[in-house]
Amino acid sequence: MAHEKLSPRQKMIGMMYLVLTAMLALNVSKEAVEAFRKVDNGLTLTIKNYSLKNDVIYRDFDRAAAENPTKAGKYKALAYQVKERADEAYNFIQGLKIEIIKKTEKDPETPAVNGNEVIIDKVERHIDDTNVPSEILIGANENGKANDLKALLADYRQFLITTLEGRNPTAEEALKKSLSTDDALNRDGVKERWENLNFQTMPLVAVICILSEFQINVRNGETEVLNYLYSQIDASSFKFTKLGAIVTPVSSNYVTVGSDYEARVFISATDSTQFPDYIVGDTKLPRDESGKGIYKVRATSVGPKKWGGIIALKAPDGTIKNYHFDDSYVVGEPNVIVSATAMNVMYYGIPNPIDVSVPGISPDKIHIKVVNGNFSTERVKKSGGQDYFKGSWAVKPNTVGQNVQVIVTADINGKPVQYAPYDFRVKSIPVPVAIFANKSTGTVPRATAAAQVGVFATLPDFDFDLQYNVTGFTVLYSDKGADFEESSTNSILTSKQKDLIGRLTRGKNLIIKDIKAVGPDGRTKDLQPVILKID
Repeated sequence: MAHEKLSPRQKMIGMMYLVLTAMLALNVSKEAVEAFRKVDNGLTLTIKNYSLKNDVIYRDFDRAAAENPTKAGKYKALAYQVKERADEAYNFIQGLKIEIIKKTEKDPETPAVNGNEVIIDKVERHIDDTNVPSEILIGANENGKANDLKALLADYRQFLITTLEGRNPTAEEALKKSLSTDDALNRDGVKERWENLNFQTMPLVAVICILSEFQINVRNGETEVLNYLYSQIDASSFKFTKLGAIVTPVSSNYVTVGSDYEARVFISATDSTQFPDYIVGDTKLPRDESGKGIYKVRATSVGPKKWGGIIALKAPDGTIKNYHFDDSYVVGEPNVIVSATAMNVMYYGIPNPIDVSVPGISPDKIHIKVVNGNFSTERVKKSGGQDYFKGSWAVKPNTVGQNVQVIVTADINGKPVQYAPYDFRVKSIPVPVAIFANKSTGTVPRATAAAQVGVFATLPDFDFDLQYNVTGFTVLYSDKGADFEESSTNSILTSKQKDLIGRLTRGKNLIIKDIKAVGPDGRTKDLQPVILKID
């Protein structure tokens, strides 16, 4: 995990120092209290984000262990040990926060505690109380629960560092700093216990902030170690642990009488210092420059054909290891071939490339007829507009829901021979995805959002070079219970829409709805809204 230049803890402490300078004789100003509330709300949101991020990593461990238990199982187990220890530390701190608030408010049913959740904005009567937090955390004889917290954090820190196995010094240093429980100098330059330095005579709102910051450091440390463990799944693996034979046909498993069947035979893991021997029957196969065996045989009769042999490789101990392989192919009579080179369907309203050939017949002797469509010899561009699809024909379907039939006729020995029709399903062009700042969901920096000129439509993972034009959209901005909307009749942001976007602040949602776009088939389609959170 990359470290930010200014961590949440540094930001919080910087703000706290500014607020603490305004404290005098335990009289905390209303402005200071509100500042602490805002800080804790921000920290609480950061905690939730860390938890969501860590949940994703745990799901990655589950997936990796399911796919390869031998390689990833060990690291999944370690990851869930980290989760158990992180949850223990987090829940202990959360318990302290709940205990302090309930005792300070003198109300076991205080609305500031909802289940296991603390809502700082609902602490009203004793938000600046300094007695109860010190009583619980410091204690009359300095035997309060801050001592338990210190021991727990120190033990958790050492557990995380041990789990790193000395292989990530940068992460270790980060953990030592973020989870430090060392005694330190106070503002007067006098060395003070960690417990007193953090919690002595602190008002409730400040104590809750400090505990939230410790929870962030617990989750951050969890993330650090999880990322390290996940990286070790492949780092600890050998390049190969098992050898297996692979047979790859050069062209196809299906060949016709008079043509050649050719395949590449090779071992799945190779050693550049020695090549294996490939033996079929009593014949040793020739090898290409990369060490792959070449098997080639003339097809003389129709039907399925089986073949196989061994791959002989010298082991490190000098013995010869034989790996057996088997494969098969089918020889058929010459026949017509019609294939959609882009996909197995055709799309309404646009040219769809097809390649038509009859083995042994010159292309100028081949003709086609199309049912439910028109055809031409135009070339069709791929997505990106740089290259063309393979195929000398293009078919444009007339109707969605009715199959296109391609009927091929070939001039053979001066006589026209018509082959059975080939059917293709017809579908509408997919609905595009609307994007703003190259995103349809997620977060976007405020400056990036303000710099945009419009909303655009794209067809991700669609093979054809098509363009949808946005013909209108609405920008929605909600603030303080009120909705503000401005619309555009094209793809470009209006000045009023730009003003709305400029009013967005961090954490607000930018919603772009009622998006309409026209495709190359002339149809107007409604697109899903774009919802982005300002970062």
